[in-house]
Amino acid sequence: MKIFSSEQLYKADKITTEKEEITSVDLMERAGTQIFNWLHQRMQGAQVPIHIFCGIGNNGGDGLVVGRLLIEHGYNVILYVVNCSDKRSKEFLINYDRVKNVTKNWPKLMKSEDDFPTIAPQDIIIDAIFGIGLNRCPDGWVKKLIQYLNASKAFKLSIDIPSGLFAEKPLSDPEAVLKANHTLTFQVPKLSFFLPETGAYVPFYEAIDIGLDAEFLSNAEPLAQLIGKQEAQLFYKQRQKYVHKGSYGHALLIAGSYGKMGAAVLATKALLRTGAGMATTYTAKCGYNILQTAIPEAMVLTDEHEMFVTEIQYDFQPSAAGIGMGIGVHEETVTAFKKFLANIEIPLLLDADALNILASHTELLGQLPKHSILTPHPGELERLIGSWSSDYDKLDKAKAFAKKHEIVLLIKGANSIIVFEEKLYINTTGNPGMATAGSGDVLSGMITGLLSQGYDPLLATVFGVYLHGSAGNIVSQEKGFEAVIAGDIIEHIGSAYLSLFEQDAPETEQA
Repeated sequence: MKIFSSEQLYKADKITTEKEEITSVDLMERAGTQIFNWLHQRMQGAQVPIHIFCGIGNNGGDGLVVGRLLIEHGYNVILYVVNCSDKRSKEFLINYDRVKNVTKNWPKLMKSEDDFPTIAPQDIIIDAIFGIGLNRCPDGWVKKLIQYLNASKAFKLSIDIPSGLFAEKPLSDPEAVLKANHTLTFQVPKLSFFLPETGAYVPFYEAIDIGLDAEFLSNAEPLAQLIGKQEAQLFYKQRQKYVHKGSYGHALLIAGSYGKMGAAVLATKALLRTGAGMATTYTAKCGYNILQTAIPEAMVLTDEHEMFVTEIQYDFQPSAAGIGMGIGVHEETVTAFKKFLANIEIPLLLDADALNILASHTELLGQLPKHSILTPHPGELERLIGSWSSDYDKLDKAKAFAKKHEIVLLIKGANSIIVFEEKLYINTTGNPGMATAGSGDVLSGMITGLLSQGYDPLLATVFGVYLHGSAGNIVSQEKGFEAVIAGDIIEHIGSAYLSLFEQDAPETEQA
């Protein structure tokens, strides 16, 4: 699924009305009808009071359509017009008149705090105050209305986007954004749904198809590409019958040091579970017995130093390599890392301490093989690209960094984002239970395992992140978020592969 800018969505509206020879009011009716159908299917005529707060633009017009259809079907609806300006869109005015034709209870005009209604906890609030066209933060009594609604315990449903939230701009006033329980967004989700600073306002969403022009949506270059199950199915490379372990590569991992051998164990296990044909892990001498015991399927090479890596020597030609997990930043390790980079030409992933070394020795960035994969968590990312003023500033700096150094940059988070050149790929799998020690080591092993099998670096990263999150989701459903540990994720990589082609019941996306 693609994520488009507000400007692109307005253009899609225009092209749709022109091609289908319909009016913008007709398109609004179509959108409002889809929202009504969603509600009607779930409420089945229940007489719970439904409070619909409508702005005076097109989002308010959508709310009026929904309200009218609910009234026509016998629901208990109270409509409010949030009168924050003298300007009204043409579509709003047309639908305002249509509401007056179906009920004697005309929309209540709100002009101040005195007009705030009483809302019971069991009621439903529908937010249609502001849409993606919002260009400034709500203030005055309108801001207080949003805060009043946020304080209510009633279920809150936003139409298209929570009021006060920008579609692709930073927050300027967190107190002026409606905190929706659920959002029904038109056609495609918005970029703000997936960023840490703004995604909290959209805990759950569903994209409602309103029939925007398919040709335009297919050809337009998006702000970002959303990676879900449908996309992941296309990434998968099916194995052939007449193959052997050499067909799926021999991966090299440089990982572990005294006290951090768990990182090497987790990464190596995950690499093999993801499908690499063979694995050799290079580590400090103290890790030999640990690795040979914990992972008999892997081969081990050790450094002369007991506690940490001081040189990196191997006697085979790896198909891919991953470096950094638990190696530390000792001076001798840094020297070994520099020599390793000077001679490496195979697909390469860098994580953890390898990233910290890069941040301290930025001249090494020029020695990275083209399309190397960097997998920083937020702290490591800041050390690489500098601080940022907002999530959008962070994305701009990440894109510039990835393009300059010709790398694939994985920004890990609740919705991990892969940056390649100036393109963004947003992952949809994963859960809070995966915020646990070693989860990143598992991910690095998985991506290196895909590289070893011949996956393109970008594809290996996007697919690896998807599988990692999917395995974590399967674990959390069995054990609960709090009980997930990194080893559980590894044990469910196979289940994540199998789930790619299982038929799922429709479910709500979590931003």
